[in-house]
Amino acid sequence: MKTNKLITLALSFMALIAITSCVEDDDYAVPNILGTEENKALANMLATSTEVDFEYAKNLYNSDPNNDGDNDDAIPFEVENDIYIKGYISSSDATGNFFKEFYIQNKAENPTSAFKVAIDQTDTYNQFNKGREVYINLKGLYIGEERTGSGVITIGGTTEFDSFGGTVDRVNQNQIKTNILRSETTVELTPLTVAFADITDAIVGVFVQVDNVEFADDLNGERYFDAVEVFDTQRTLQACGGFDYSEISLETSSFSTFKEELLPTGNGSLRAVVSKTFDGSTHVLALNTTDDVMLDNARCSLFNIDDFTVTFEEDFENFGGLTNEGWTNVNISGTSTDWFISGFDNNDYARISAFSSNNSEANVWLVTPAITLDADSDAILTFDLEIAYSNGIILSAYISEDFTGDPETATWEPLNAAIPYGVTNTFGGLEPISAIDISAYSGDVHIGFFYEGSDPSATTRYHIDNVRVLSN
Repeated sequence: MKTNKLITLALSFMALIAITSCVEDDDYAVPNILGTEENKALANMLATSTEVDFEYAKNLYNSDPNNDGDNDDAIPFEVENDIYIKGYISSSDATGNFFKEFYIQNKAENPTSAFKVAIDQTDTYNQFNKGREVYINLKGLYIGEERTGSGVITIGGTTEFDSFGGTVDRVNQNQIKTNILRSETTVELTPLTVAFADITDAIVGVFVQVDNVEFADDLNGERYFDAVEVFDTQRTLQACGGFDYSEISLETSSFSTFKEELLPTGNGSLRAVVSKTFDGSTHVLALNTTDDVMLDNARCSLFNIDDFTVTFEEDFENFGGLTNEGWTNVNISGTSTDWFISGFDNNDYARISAFSSNNSEANVWLVTPAITLDADSDAILTFDLEIAYSNGIILSAYISEDFTGDPETATWEPLNAAIPYGVTNTFGGLEPISAIDISAYSGDVHIGFFYEGSDPSATTRYHIDNVRVLSN
């Protein structure tokens, strides 16, 4: 009898090991112990619920229902209808750089939106591995923020309220089983290639790639994590932008397994998840793994202004008017939105906004006079920009070699102008946009600034100044 009891105990222990291994193995397969049940739950949800897109789900949450400019009245939205979202896991806590959370983006390639999911579970990579196709049944869950005003729209399982407003808390284990369902599909995510200026709240949680980047010059010999920090370390990444650098921080957790690795000193590409600092004030990048750091090339070099001569320059001071000075201002759609010359604090600039225009479309071109480029010379475009009352990036820059006065008949090539999102309800001051290489063009060219506005949804105000083309 004693022998039989020992055999029974041994078999039970082996079965427990088998179950544990099945749930937490690293091959990311649907665990057999849960597979049938989970697949049945997914099939039932697909048959009884309606899929909604990420933006629809995000818009269910209103962080300022009283419209008084703060978030102390924020109330997470409780989903009561049978709706779900489908997406792909973009983050991984396999290296400890994420904790009790994962991000899910709406598409495996060219994603446009993502959610943070606060989850009461560690080592989520064993179940919700990067690239896994996941369906989230939103009924019974909450949409809001973990910290009011952070701008990181999060799916949670319950709510908390204090003097700062209402927030969401983590999805519990029971909710995980009923609401967060995997398919058997895992795909290779194609990172969304972005410049630093493209990183906004709209793509928080998206797996991205930044090119031609390197760690700041003063970080040689430093590691991903600074031992004097308690929770997170931010290391500056920089990208050569002509005469100056654009920057963003890479944030590393004190719990990451790679925290003591030395920062690479070269230039190249880096893949990471767009995130924000704890207080939500600043965008940062967060690594899934240092395998996504590919900085093996020679460091980049900034342009030296002494190597260039000014081919074209306009600062709009003592300006005789757009038409008289050879500029073209054409309103493609909309009747009361135009570029015009304005000024503040003894400085003049070109200005536009669709605010109070009552135009459902306000598409307006501002085109420079002809600028002659030598086919054998390097040429770069620079300009300063001020942004206010921002509700979207609705300005872009183009170049044309066949413009004759009508922007609708010209051939326009988009320029890689790093237009930032800008600040809301205030002015941040004129700032230089990273230099744009236009050496591929020659002859008489025109630079076109195209504003795509509408009132009231896209009314961002722009000031353009100090437009220059430099050649060497």
